[in-house]
Amino acid sequence: MTTPFSETLRNATWADHQSAESEGYLSALMGGRLSEHDYGEMVAQHYFAYTALDAVSRQLADHPVAGRFVFPELYREQALERDLTTIYGPSWRDRITPSKSTRTLVARIHQVSDWPGGYVAHHYTRYLGDLSGGQFIRMELQKIYGYTKGGGVDFYFFDELGSLPRFKNEYRSRLDVLGAELDEREQQRMIGEVRLAYQLNTEVLAELRHVVKAAA
Repeated sequence: MTTPFSETLRNATWADHQSAESEGYLSALMGGRLSEHDYGEMVAQHYFAYTALDAVSRQLADHPVAGRFVFPELYREQALERDLTTIYGPSWRDRITPSKSTRTLVARIHQVSDWPGGYVAHHYTRYLGDLSGGQFIRMELQKIYGYTKGGGVDFYFFDELGSLPRFKNEYRSRLDVLGAELDEREQQRMIGEVRLAYQLNTEVLAELRHVVKAAA
């Protein structure tokens, strides 16, 4: 029996996923050792990355392949703006800048926008993580900082999706259909891009270690 592509993708990139989760900044954040503004450093980097990802999604909405993975309900830009306003106040735009690693990630997202498999690789890496482990992060952040819906952790709320498990199953089904359409070479190319996406996102978190050192 042929292994579904979503399962192949997950198994092939699991080590990369775990590496991202074990990054020191996240450990300090989840341990309640960082200030609200220190948390905002990560939110700011998310803002630049998701502004890029959502912009590419809008460009590809009508694409016969990539368009299957474009869900306006997932767009995060407005939620991140609310979060940054809560953390830094109305002048938040003057306080944030993309880090070197974030600029590299954003450049890669735009670079692969003309390759459906590359777009899906970055979309999958970010959004399936947000809908899974990201929900645990949200609950911990609410405990630590006392946030409620409306700003602070709105990034992690996906109310428009309804049932998250049902949506994730639908997403994986679309991945399976896509995988069945790809030859082995293209499947491996896409798996390689997911691994790169994890690496680039981990590097963004790694560059936030200076925040942890300053807070120590």
